[in-house]
Amino acid sequence: MEETTLVVLSAGNSSRFELKSKKQWLRIGDEPLWLYVTKRLSSFNKFTQILVVAHENELNYMKNFTDDFQFVSGGSTRQQSIKNALQKVTSKYVMITDVARCCVPKEVIKNLINNQTKASCIVPTLNVVDTVVYNEETINRDDVKLIQTPQLSNTQILKKALATTVEFTDESTAIKHINETVHYIKGSEESTKLTFSNQVSGITCLKKPSQDFFIGTGIDIHQFEQNKPMVLGGVTINSDIGFKAHSDGDVAIHSIIDALLGAIGAGDIGEFFPDNDPKYKNADSKELLKEIVSFVYNVGYEIVNIDITILAQKPKINPYKNEIKSTLASLLNIPKQKVNIKATTGEKMGFIGREEGIAVLSNANLKYYNWMKI
Repeated sequence: MEETTLVVLSAGNSSRFELKSKKQWLRIGDEPLWLYVTKRLSSFNKFTQILVVAHENELNYMKNFTDDFQFVSGGSTRQQSIKNALQKVTSKYVMITDVARCCVPKEVIKNLINNQTKASCIVPTLNVVDTVVYNEETINRDDVKLIQTPQLSNTQILKKALATTVEFTDESTAIKHINETVHYIKGSEESTKLTFSNQVSGITCLKKPSQDFFIGTGIDIHQFEQNKPMVLGGVTINSDIGFKAHSDGDVAIHSIIDALLGAIGAGDIGEFFPDNDPKYKNADSKELLKEIVSFVYNVGYEIVNIDITILAQKPKINPYKNEIKSTLASLLNIPKQKVNIKATTGEKMGFIGREEGIAVLSNANLKYYNWMKI
C-alpha cells in the first residue's frame, strides 16, 4: 500500500454558517471541530503526513493545540488552500477532506485507500433518490451522483491539474479537466457536509461543548504625555495630558485585550499589534478591541463578563464610569451590567501617586460558544 498524506481543509470563513463561531472552531467537548475531525480521521489509517490548512489569522493559534500535525496557511479559495498544502506533501498519494465533513466513517477511508491505484482520483459518491430536473427537463437520476470528500488523488497529477487559473469545486473535477481518470466508490450518508447552522442538530457524531469557564488577566501601564488627548476605555477624558504610546495609549482597552487573549490562550496584545509596526501608529484602540473580540468569537468563545480596576491619582474616573461601561459593553457585545469598573488612587505613593501615569488591571471570564442552543 502506497504512502498517503491526509489534508484537512479548515481555512474557510464560514460565511454561510451564520453563527457567532466559525464552524471549524465549534467545540466538541474541549476540542475545536478541526482538531476533532483530524484526530478522528487520522485514527483510521497510518498516514505519512497529516496537514491542517488554517486561516492565516488563526494559524499561530491553532499551533497551540497540538504538536502532532503540520499546519499550513490557507488561501482565499479552497483551491488555493489545496495548492498551499500540496507544496508540503511528500507522499505519492494525498487524501483531501473538508473539516465540514465531520462524521466520515472508517469504512469510507479504508475503501479510498484500498482503491488508490484504480485511477488518478478516487471519489466517494451517493446516488440520487429524488427526481432530477435539469434546465426544466427531467433527466435519469441514475446518471446523477452526489460527490463527497475525502477524495484520494495521485499527488503529482493533482498538482498538474491545479496548475491553472480555472477554479474547480473539487479535486475530481480538476483531474477530469486534464483528461485523467476518476474512480467512484460508495460514499456514506454519515458524511454530511455541515454548511448551514440549522444542520448541526443532525450531525450525530458530535457531542456538546464543555461547560468549563476560562479566566484571563491583563495589566497595562502608560506614563503621561503633555498636550495629547486622553482616551480611556474608549472615552475621551477632559484632561491636558494623554498617554505616551505607539497607539492612542488607551491603557484600559489594552489591559482588556490582554485579559481576553489570556483567557483563550492566545498570547498577548503585542503578538497581534506589534508596537514597532507603523500600521498601528496612533491607532484607535477601540478598533483593536473590535478585532480581538471578533477573533474571540470566531474561535469558539463567548465573553461572560469583564471586571477592571483603574489605578490613577488623576484624572478623576468616577464622572466617566457610566460612559466607559456603555462603550466597553458595546465593543464587547455583552450587556452593560456585565462590565464592572473600579477606580482607586495610589494614595500619593509610587509613580501613580506622583501623577506620572496610570495602571489598569482587567479580569475576563469566557466560556465556549454553545452551538447546541440554536
